[in-house]
Amino acid sequence: MVKAYTRDAQREDRVAWTALTRGTVVRARDCWTAEEFADSPYLHGFLNPHGLRYVAAIPVSSVVLDGYPGAVLLFRGPDENDFTDVEVAAMRGMVDSLNDFLIKSRPARNTELAVHRDPWTHTAQVRVCIYDSDAKVVFPSDGLDVDSRVREQLDQHAKEAVAYCRRGQLYADRLLLPDAHGELWVFHCAVYRDYPALGHGPVAFFCLQPECFEWVAVRPADIAAQDEMVRLLPAIKFMQQEFGRLPMLHETADLVHLSPFHFHRRFTELFGQTPKHFLLSCQTYEAKRLLASRRRELARIASDCGFAHQSHFTSRFKQATGLTPTRWRSLADEIVQNGRRA
Repeated sequence: MVKAYTRDAQREDRVAWTALTRGTVVRARDCWTAEEFADSPYLHGFLNPHGLRYVAAIPVSSVVLDGYPGAVLLFRGPDENDFTDVEVAAMRGMVDSLNDFLIKSRPARNTELAVHRDPWTHTAQVRVCIYDSDAKVVFPSDGLDVDSRVREQLDQHAKEAVAYCRRGQLYADRLLLPDAHGELWVFHCAVYRDYPALGHGPVAFFCLQPECFEWVAVRPADIAAQDEMVRLLPAIKFMQQEFGRLPMLHETADLVHLSPFHFHRRFTELFGQTPKHFLLSCQTYEAKRLLASRRRELARIASDCGFAHQSHFTSRFKQATGLTPTRWRSLADEIVQNGRRA
């Protein structure tokens, strides 16, 4: 049933997206008029073929990765009754409890993330920003809680993405946006010509790329509905463990029994970055950790993180972060002293 929830069903799922954007429990009848719902592709293309008729959605703050929200969907068949107002009220009362349960149900993952979550990691309470056909923020209501310069650039990119889409052109799917310090934040951009669940016309999604250690902490059970992603998790963990020697593409692809071509293509589509980018993120994250500790010289850090030499380290580190290792270490010192990003 979950696996039948295709991308087309997601684009038509006004119930889930309304719950997410409003932050409250909703039913189908709260999102469509009776006539609209009776004619909707969501009913005829998704619910009816699976013997379903009624649906309610409960918003959750983090489904798998912190900051990437979603919704829990509850279904009933045509021989049952729709969700009552009393039931919806009860569900609304359990939203906070459900979010707490989801967080506490992954103790091992949470412990691993806590070990790696440094003050200088790129994060926000919500890490997805959605813009409508007028390049106005649909979600979250106040935009992303990030550096003002990054927000300004997201707004500009949203305008450009919508304009490109109207002309039938593709827009860059990977954006590196400098903050007020010049450090780069990596976003994945997805633009749809039409997204009925969120309105008419183009819709642009900007997702802050997870840190490499966050993917490593994901368990197969967390993404059981995504067979291909589950299949590639061993490759993620392998690259994170072996980044210091830069394993070849064919070596990683062999691990998950795919050709290098298909592994590269599916990895990029599912994780929003190429295997090469992921390896660089692993190198860069470890380099940041060592730089912040101030226990090793740059040449030693370069060697320990798999860079050919110090100048190669400086070049690749600046490519990934926008800053030289020395400048980044000074910034990290400021962040640690202040306890947060300024």
